[in-house]
Amino acid sequence: MRVTFRPVTADDFGLIGRWLAEPHVARWWAHETSSEAVERDFGPTLRGEEPAEDLVALLDDGSGRSRPLGLCQRSFWHAYPEEVAEFAPFVLVPPDAMTIDYLVGSSDDVGHGLGSALVRALADDTLATHPGCGQLLVPVVAGNVASQRVLEKAGFVFVTVARAAPDNPVDPPEHRVYRRLRP
Repeated sequence: MRVTFRPVTADDFGLIGRWLAEPHVARWWAHETSSEAVERDFGPTLRGEEPAEDLVALLDDGSGRSRPLGLCQRSFWHAYPEEVAEFAPFVLVPPDAMTIDYLVGSSDDVGHGLGSALVRALADDTLATHPGCGQLLVPVVAGNVASQRVLEKAGFVFVTVARAAPDNPVDPPEHRVYRRLRP
């Protein structure tokens, strides 16, 4: 199985809304799922108003057919100075560092190693697509052990614990920060 990526289009907003409503996603992403909310949250990147990329991960089953697997985001850290400032007391965020975020959309795809494959492919694709990226630096809320394991399986190394505002207000501020250097 191979994971590839394409930019999110407005036609994907319905699918993204359904994915964000899945319990295994909603627990960690804490997004509103109405069509208006999805357009509000993902439209600016689509229109080039945000310095980030939103991508649909596609799973190729080996027969030449692919299907949507998940949603990915990536950006350079320094495009968001307020986030750099939040993490700077805990970890050096170099100017060439990027971050990624990801979700496996369907609960049917959870628990089969697809998250690890998605993150490994996303990291490889990010480093290939962005030659100015020297490393990926990814914070994960401390309670999201599954995401931490996915990063470790994809070649990321634990760096430190940082305190930052969580995506979901029910979570404490502790984040585990992982790094993957350009080979």
